[in-house]
Amino acid sequence: MKQERAVRTRERVLSAAAQAFAAKGYPAVTILDVAEAAGITKGAVYFHYENKDALALTVTEQFYRRIGEVADAVEQLSLPPLGAVAELLLRTATAFRDETVIQAGARLQLERQLIDVQLPLPYEAYTERITSWLARERAAGTRDDLPLADTLATVLVSAFFGAQHISWVLNNRADLVERTTDLVRTIIPSAEEDIGLCPSAPRRC
Repeated sequence: MKQERAVRTRERVLSAAAQAFAAKGYPAVTILDVAEAAGITKGAVYFHYENKDALALTVTEQFYRRIGEVADAVEQLSLPPLGAVAELLLRTATAFRDETVIQAGARLQLERQLIDVQLPLPYEAYTERITSWLARERAAGTRDDLPLADTLATVLVSAFFGAQHISWVLNNRADLVERTTDLVRTIIPSAEEDIGLCPSAPRRC
C-alpha cells in the first residue's frame, strides 16, 4: 500500500510540475508551486525529487517517452513510409495542442540553458525515426524525386517544430494541426492519399 501511495504521489507531483512548467516556464516555477498544485507539502515533493532540476529532467524524459509512444502507434498502422511520416507529424501536432506534458517538455527544451542538469538531445530519436521511414521509401525505388532521407527528415522536423513554436506564440497552438496539414501538403503532398486527408480541411475523409 505504501508503495502504491508513493507511485500515485510521484504521478501527482509530475503532473503538477508539467502544468507549472508549461504555463510559467522553468525560471518562474518553484517547488512550492508544484507542492500546492499537487496538494502536498514541499517536504513531500523533496522526498521524491531532489530539486527543481530533477523535476525538469523527469518531465522532459516523459515528453520524449510520449513522443516515442506516438511514433510507435503510427508504426503499427503499417502505412506506406510517406504516409507514416505525415501521420506522425499530424499526431504530434495534436499532442502538442492537447497534452500538457508535451507542452511542458517543449518549453523546457527551449529553456535548457537555464536548467542545471543535462537534458536529452532535442528531437534526435524523432528525426531518426522519420529518416528510417524515408529511407525505406527511397529504397523501394518508386520515388526518385525525393531528397536524401536524412536531408528531408531534417527539413520536415525543422519545419514542424518551427510551426509549433509559431503556433504556440500566436495562437496557443490552437491552429497547429492546420499548420501541420499545410506543411505536409507543401513538402510531401503525395502522402495525402496514404492517410486520407480531405482536400479542404485537416480531417480524414
